[in-house]
Amino acid sequence: MKRISAGLAVALGFAGLLWADSPLSINGAGATFPNPIYSKWFDEYHKKFSTIQINYQSQGSGAGIKQVTEGTVDFGASDGPMNEEQLKAYQDKHGSGILHFPTVLGAVVPTYNIPSVSAELNFTPEALAGIFLGKITKWNDPAIADVNKGVTLPAEDIVVVHRADGSGTTYCWTDYLSKVSEEWKTKVGKGTSVNWPVGLGGKGNEGVTGTLKNTPDSIGYVELIYAESNKIPYGNVKNAAGVFVKASLASVTAAAAGAAKEMPDDFRVSITNAPGKAVYPISTFTWLLIPEKFTDSAKRDAIKGFLKWALADGQSYAEALSYAKLPKEVVAKEVKAINKIQ
Repeated sequence: MKRISAGLAVALGFAGLLWADSPLSINGAGATFPNPIYSKWFDEYHKKFSTIQINYQSQGSGAGIKQVTEGTVDFGASDGPMNEEQLKAYQDKHGSGILHFPTVLGAVVPTYNIPSVSAELNFTPEALAGIFLGKITKWNDPAIADVNKGVTLPAEDIVVVHRADGSGTTYCWTDYLSKVSEEWKTKVGKGTSVNWPVGLGGKGNEGVTGTLKNTPDSIGYVELIYAESNKIPYGNVKNAAGVFVKASLASVTAAAAGAAKEMPDDFRVSITNAPGKAVYPISTFTWLLIPEKFTDSAKRDAIKGFLKWALADGQSYAEALSYAKLPKEVVAKEVKAINKIQ
């Protein structure tokens, strides 16, 4: 019996070594908002664990929710939390739930291309809602001109650019507009996809950025890093305290301060239009959507390992890519929640 036990132990040990050296491919899809940092993370994690390859398709939050629900990817990603209907659809299909894990914080900024203007513009909530509702149609409208004294704004038509695909960036933008404009809330509402009153559509943050750059007198919304990396101007936004604030790591972190202390157990929370003088009002967490149960234990363990790394070492890559790190209180809560993955 002792020989059999020893032989079995050797066999199991050898099998473990084989598993450790076996390549493992994990596939995900979703939000374009965090794609720059996810690309960096997955690359760095592969360098650390060469047998684990995480592949990510940057297709928009709507696609990420759809694909993880259909089971065609191992995980999804979204800048807007799944709603009750989407959670139920996942539960009905898989017989188990899906978990939200915030990864970093980012900002959605109003970007514009006005050839005759090089100044940094200010935008009020009323002006942004009016522009995207199609009610403010000229750049020199008093709603814009009055808070940009000293800037000569042209009497040109405003060309609105928005996302054409299901998008968490859109969710953040429309969530904000729904909070600051009752008309927007009742006529359009919030969501990863909405029926836009006006405008041209672009696919992904990349598509909106490209359309903006090629369309004079246009305005759109993109994630902060896309505005900075493409060197297109973006405006300051008047926050709930009445202060015009530029999106930055500090102002995005300030937006999360209140939510960090009262984070719900499922991590589904909105931080748009948060209180505070230093807050940038169109800020958001972005989430990985992880199935609660895996049939493949190797993938389950690899994803749990990656999450632990992303919440620790991975955070050090955030600021260089214009994302804000997660508050420590949120990280501590997430580390415990990883144990829910089975």
